[in-house]
Amino acid sequence: MRKKRATKRYTSPDPKFQDVLVARFVNSLLKRGKKQTARQILYSAFDLIEEKTKNAPLDVFKKAVHNASPLLEVRARRVGGATYQVPTEVRPERRTALAIRWLINYANERSDKSMSQKLAAELMAAAAGEGGAIKKREDVHRMAEANKAFAHFRW
Repeated sequence: MRKKRATKRYTSPDPKFQDVLVARFVNSLLKRGKKQTARQILYSAFDLIEEKTKNAPLDVFKKAVHNASPLLEVRARRVGGATYQVPTEVRPERRTALAIRWLINYANERSDKSMSQKLAAELMAAAAGEGGAIKKREDVHRMAEANKAFAHFRW
């Protein structure tokens, strides 16, 4: 090993919900260091979810992140001049990071009025097993399944 492994950074839990996952989501949502704005967007999305579903918004949120998390992904691996798409398992930490990223990106692409409405809609859709983030996970799984023949190149 040439270099020392990077130390893991731990996110402190969210002040309102006392949840690390919510804090990670807020951190991914923020732009230009405006954490308070990001929190307001997420909290108002939670209020909208509670209004529409009559369920605890934190449960819907956790279910959405869980449903959008991929189990497998493909990674490019060069073997003898050829590049193969090798299916590999996704580490738990990366799994939630990808789910969060996809939820935010597909919420952004929605055509609602405000970001909190877009986010609420995407979270509810993902919790129900539909929406852009879920479709993305399915596509990633399909790619991994299609390239299962190259699984022996795993390192």
